[in-house]
Amino acid sequence: MATYRRRVRVAAPFDEVWAFHSRIDGLEALTPDFMNLRVDRITGPNGERDPDVLEAGTRIEMSMRPFGVGPRQPWTSVIEEREEADGEAYFLDTMADGPFPRWRHTHRFYAAGEDATVVDDRVEYELPGGPLGKAASPLGWVGFEPMFRYRHRETRKRLE
Repeated sequence: MATYRRRVRVAAPFDEVWAFHSRIDGLEALTPDFMNLRVDRITGPNGERDPDVLEAGTRIEMSMRPFGVGPRQPWTSVIEEREEADGEAYFLDTMADGPFPRWRHTHRFYAAGEDATVVDDRVEYELPGGPLGKAASPLGWVGFEPMFRYRHRETRKRLE
């Protein structure tokens, strides 16, 4: 699998940054408008609808229509792991249904002093398109960079 990684330092306390990223409204706020995200259903690990926190076992069913072109693309993410310790935390989501044959996104957060947090995104993925998509996967950063640059800029704008 190919890997994309991007980090940003946010001048905001760890607890605030972690809490923001732990809720569905964080995902919605950090998805660029050009993706035309629609969240259809969120199911918590015990089957509850619309949980406040995206715990391990949560399923997020959504769809996107990038740039308003073509049909909506379904995308189901599952929060596979979620842990928080003193001054650091992470959660891992995988794509259970959607356009990528493989997608694992690890969101890590580290306290950097009292009033700063490092956000570290790591995506392991394979592009669609069979053998050709697999061969082209190392070039996926070209599409991911604008998305994650937006996500990190928006995180700073909302939390600093």
